[in-house]
Amino acid sequence: MLQSPSVIAIIVLAFHAVGVVAALHAVMTVRTAPGAIAWAGSLVMMPYFTLVPYLIFGRSTFAGYVDARRFNDDRLREIRHGMTPREREARSACVVHAPAQACMRALPRLTGMPCLANNDVRLLINGEQTFEAIFAAMARATQVLIVQFFIVHDDALGQRLQALMCERAQAGIKVYFLFDRIGCHALPRRYVRTLLDAGVDARAFSTHRGFVNRFQLNFRNHRKLVIVDGSEAFVGGHNVGVEYLGQRPPLAPWRDTHIALRGSAVLDLQMAFAEDWYWAAREVPHLLMPPPAAGGRMTCQVVPSGPADSQETCSLFFVEAIQSARRRLWITSPYFVPDEAVFAVLRLAVLRGVDVRILIPARPDHLVVYAASTLYAYQAVAAGIKLYRYQPGFLHQKVILIDDEAAAVGTANLDNRSFRLNFELMVMTADQGFAADVAEMLEADFAQARHVGLDEYLSAPAPLRVAMHVAKLFAPIL
Repeated sequence: MLQSPSVIAIIVLAFHAVGVVAALHAVMTVRTAPGAIAWAGSLVMMPYFTLVPYLIFGRSTFAGYVDARRFNDDRLREIRHGMTPREREARSACVVHAPAQACMRALPRLTGMPCLANNDVRLLINGEQTFEAIFAAMARATQVLIVQFFIVHDDALGQRLQALMCERAQAGIKVYFLFDRIGCHALPRRYVRTLLDAGVDARAFSTHRGFVNRFQLNFRNHRKLVIVDGSEAFVGGHNVGVEYLGQRPPLAPWRDTHIALRGSAVLDLQMAFAEDWYWAAREVPHLLMPPPAAGGRMTCQVVPSGPADSQETCSLFFVEAIQSARRRLWITSPYFVPDEAVFAVLRLAVLRGVDVRILIPARPDHLVVYAASTLYAYQAVAAGIKLYRYQPGFLHQKVILIDDEAAAVGTANLDNRSFRLNFELMVMTADQGFAADVAEMLEADFAQARHVGLDEYLSAPAPLRVAMHVAKLFAPIL
């Protein structure tokens, strides 16, 4: 029956009909013209091979999250209206309406969040320093504890985090734990069950919730955030696992950076978490106003981004940061797969005479991404960008330094996945003292890095160069 010519013809015709519909959907929804052309052409010509990949990788907008955010925003407005007059006055007093730094001026409208004064930010370099600070703050929690990570392992570090969350919950503190379903695919159920039994409100961020989103496996929540009592927050590149302490070869020692933040911007970090939590739990978490005495002298801009945004927030954030640099622009990222807009402004920065340096790892953790990054690295060198590979171990930090006035630390990599597919979180801090601390940290990193020359690409074997170009074809989903 299934082998009869008429049945086969009907099946083939059905595939092509669905392929045409999917191609029209791609033309209408895919954000980049090359991506739309690639998807539409392959869906029309080869629907048997491309329909399933398109369901998984083709969509660039997380529609379900958009709807949830719309309702959640109404609830968050109610929370803001519920502030006391004194709290609203304190909040308004922190808003910087005209930031002096060029890199900050477009960000309030881009993110929908204000630029805020009265913050104190300090660097946490590498895993030991980061988790000691996080665990010490968690132990001091008295009201609400928010814990969000992309990856959590059930190893020594993960069990320490688990025990502390359980202890805090049993002490009567409201503990929220949000983890990405894909990033934590190896996390055993017993880990979460132990948390639930102790009273921790633990939820998985799953992007395929509901029938419409069933195949949206390509969107991931890459944010790493801990907030204690609404007054102190931690953001950066570290996930939870002993490898982030440098205890797992061959990538050890692990190089990463977090920040500890106190002040008015902590409320905006809570707002970003509230959107994620509402998607996972369909309820708004309990939020606390930062105490007036908790701040400092620094100006901060919280930059949450993701596939539910109306604009490509993360990519535009990088464009704004790069084009605002006048003297130096130093960037570190584990992956270097920029889109056309970001690569263009990097080249323009070089033409303006800016000292543009990019630091990437010398060791791969994902071979295809590493191959694509290597090709982009050589193209960057050809454009006059100074590119370095970090030698001691794997470099995972996400840091941007702009002149002597501002620096950003967070979760976003310099790649298309962070630009368009992941939920990310960056914090831009405008303060000369903080920028000097970041410069000192990066100078130490560059001192342990190897400068990349164009001759390395020219002398590479032909099969390796072909592999790099093939890997580059997958840049939109890497």
